Amino acid sequence: MNRRQFSAVLAAAAVSTAPAPRAQSAAGAAPAVSQRAHRLYREALILDCNSSPPWEDRLPLPQADLDQVRDSGINVIKLSLGGINSDFARTVAELAQVQQLCEVHPAYFTQVRVATDFERARREGKLGIILSFESAEMLGARLDSFAVFRNLGVRVMQLSYNRRSPFAAGVMEPDAGGLTPLGRDALRQMNQLGIAVDLSHANPQTTSDALGLSAKPPIMTHAGCAAMHAHPRNKSDEQLRTLAARGGVVGIYDLPYLTASPRQPTLDDYMAHLEHALAVAGEDHVGIGSDVGIEPFDTSAKGMDEFARQVEERRKAGLSAPEEDRPTYVVGLNTPRRMEIIADRLLQRGYSATATQKVLGANFARVLAQIWTP
Repeated sequence: MNRRQFSAVLAAAAVSTAPAPRAQSAAGAAPAVSQRAHRLYREALILDCNSSPPWEDRLPLPQADLDQVRDSGINVIKLSLGGINSDFARTVAELAQVQQLCEVHPAYFTQVRVATDFERARREGKLGIILSFESAEMLGARLDSFAVFRNLGVRVMQLSYNRRSPFAAGVMEPDAGGLTPLGRDALRQMNQLGIAVDLSHANPQTTSDALGLSAKPPIMTHAGCAAMHAHPRNKSDEQLRTLAARGGVVGIYDLPYLTASPRQPTLDDYMAHLEHALAVAGEDHVGIGSDVGIEPFDTSAKGMDEFARQVEERRKAGLSAPEEDRPTYVVGLNTPRRMEIIADRLLQRGYSATATQKVLGANFARVLAQIWTP
């Protein structure tokens, strides 16, 4: 089960965009990787800035799921909780479930709350989990909610999902303005508390407002490049340059928005977005935020039927974005070790080992450490 299903199962909160759990098949064989890439992947900090572990209806998890997490080679993920419309109580319940996951499986999972937890998770062979929000409903339009959730371990937040919130406007509200007066106060509060401001779903005006106002670097944990494919969820070159100038990092996602419908994106399409971001923002400001779970997308008939059902639910709820008509995977990357494949392609295309390590996780680790420091 992926990140959005994780939220739905725990709190029955959000309509999901994700595939059904327990993937039975993968779309296309995963490419082989070089020994050089394999060594680098083993030695680097691997941080996916938007993903989720496998999840079952109850704990403990099956050993196969635990093995998949460990075999993925991923050291840290940012996990979005609270769905896209969960209230305060349901969101707190989800946070408690993640803490229970770490309690039941302490050899496999650990919560990331401070910068030193990145290396600790890698050293101990655990999956570190950064708690985050995509939506803002759980905040209840209250500034004091930010401190409450920060102290519960939430270290990354967005001020809007696709639509408008009391704080800001999302990508499906392009003409709804940007940060509201309350949103400006909230952003200042986030800076003071050491909560990262995530602009992944922000519309252009919200993005511009936040980039201009934030005293700490904002981030875009999961997005694509509009120059490669024009889509509301993809960021313009101007936005990427400004983000880099402010010290932020953008994570490239594994979603179908990398290409025009109806074609399913491929590894080459993914690399086109990643390399464009590197050319525009620079090697210090690009990472990976797959926006898919560690578990591969289930391409079986059952998985595709479940995906179609969830897409229709999102459409009826008015939460969908254009081109949500294809499964959430990239051909050639539908594997738990997708980031190792990306590392191999970067090395093949002449990027240095240092630049590759930055993309795999060092950039997000650096900027989050900067943001979280009081």
